[in-house]
Amino acid sequence: MKLLVGLGNPGRRHAEDRHNIGMMALDRIAAVSGAAGWRDRYSSEAADTRIGNSKVLLLKPQTYMNNSGMAVRAALDYFRIPLDDVIVLHDEIDLVPGKIRIRQGGGHAGHNGLRSIISHTGPEFIRVRLGIGHPGHRDRVRGHVLGKFSRKEREDWLEPLLDRIADNIEGLIVGNHAAFLNAIMQPQANRRSGRMPPEGSEMKPSAAPQDWRARLRAFVGLKG
Repeated sequence: MKLLVGLGNPGRRHAEDRHNIGMMALDRIAAVSGAAGWRDRYSSEAADTRIGNSKVLLLKPQTYMNNSGMAVRAALDYFRIPLDDVIVLHDEIDLVPGKIRIRQGGGHAGHNGLRSIISHTGPEFIRVRLGIGHPGHRDRVRGHVLGKFSRKEREDWLEPLLDRIADNIEGLIVGNHAAFLNAIMQPQANRRSGRMPPEGSEMKPSAAPQDWRARLRAFVGLKG
């Protein structure tokens, strides 16, 4: 089993904050993959899904960002998931908006969600850094990350980015990080042409496009 964690703060008040881009990505992945409804487990909203041949637990900690590690540790202990099978999606102010980087291990670089997870689990999980840009001065960082995405930001890069992440998430799950990143950066990845195959495999014909917007609306409001 893989554990896919989307970081953010709970509640409608924070749902559209830049700090919540990890949770936004997880919601899109859940809708596209046909995940079961969210349940309140492990101090989180959790949902089970399958991505390719992998069973995946989707986790949105409800402990607030600064205590995300408590929720991740609870899920790890219950399922005995190795730390290198944990993938955390989070906002990154040191990347330009829409840019993505992946790394395994390392420090927290001042990100309180990562700081908390590292303190509870150790550092050797995989981080997917989702760029939201820097406001230009450190005194403006808090207001920036807790501010809402503008309509222009959503249209110009956020919604296409979330689409590409969800469409190609299998590459990330199977550890084919280079292929995942390449697909994200390709303009044609915004088309629903099927998910990334495991490394070395043939690309299978795509299924019919999904009405993910309707699925997402239904899914986000569903409690198991």
